[in-house]
Amino acid sequence: MNDDAEKIAQEEEEENSLKGDRKFVVALARGLEVLRSFRPRDGFLGNQEIAERTGLPKPTVTRITYTLCRLGYLTRVPRLGKYQLAPSAITLGYSALANLGIRQIARPFMDEMAERLAAPVAMGIRDRVRALYVDISRGSSAFTFQLDIGSGIPLAQSAMGRALLSVMSQAEREATIERLSSRYGDDWPGVEAEMRGEIETCMTLGYAVSVGAWRPGIHAVAAPLVAADGSGIYAFNCGGPPYQFTEQFIHEQVGPALLELTRSLASVLNGTRR
Repeated sequence: MNDDAEKIAQEEEEENSLKGDRKFVVALARGLEVLRSFRPRDGFLGNQEIAERTGLPKPTVTRITYTLCRLGYLTRVPRLGKYQLAPSAITLGYSALANLGIRQIARPFMDEMAERLAAPVAMGIRDRVRALYVDISRGSSAFTFQLDIGSGIPLAQSAMGRALLSVMSQAEREATIERLSSRYGDDWPGVEAEMRGEIETCMTLGYAVSVGAWRPGIHAVAAPLVAADGSGIYAFNCGGPPYQFTEQFIHEQVGPALLELTRSLASVLNGTRR
């Protein structure tokens, strides 16, 4: 099942489960799903493309995009007959990032590690069945890293996703894994076995690894952080090409550096380090 089909099935299941909730506003949820359908570097989307991504009927999408344009969240380009996110929508995203105070606290630690290891260091959160980048420090790395803030990566195959899964409650983790299974088809048994192995490793060593599982040319390591105030769970990853991120480098340099980063951050968040 491809990403869009899996997303549609997932959202239909969620909407069906919420139909009995009298406080749930379906129209609002659909409007937000339309906004979520725009991805980094997408450019412009038409009503048909949005309908395919959200699983909503095209007439419904047409009414929603019209409304969002009137409210300033989308801009229509008449020449193309398509839409792009408008400043009001972008402001919401930046406001959310600005309110994520841990980014400001974590950035000096990320910058230092990125420079020391000559590799990009990113911070991510869980976004449904994917991990979402909320900050990245590239340091002086010569490695060309295409992902940026707002990029989504798979939970099952990425080091960051596996780290996030490792600190969920068992019930939440199993429910999430169940939702992941449908997108991999016949490959799922192998994907699941490797993912569960790295989740167990993360619980033991404090960090998870992905050696080409998501992208063949990228080896990555990630460590989770659970905010002491219960505000959320985060993960920090560091990755690069196989010739740099050898097994020795991963376990002797990157893993320990990420553990140091998360422990330092936890101390600051707990008020035990200034």
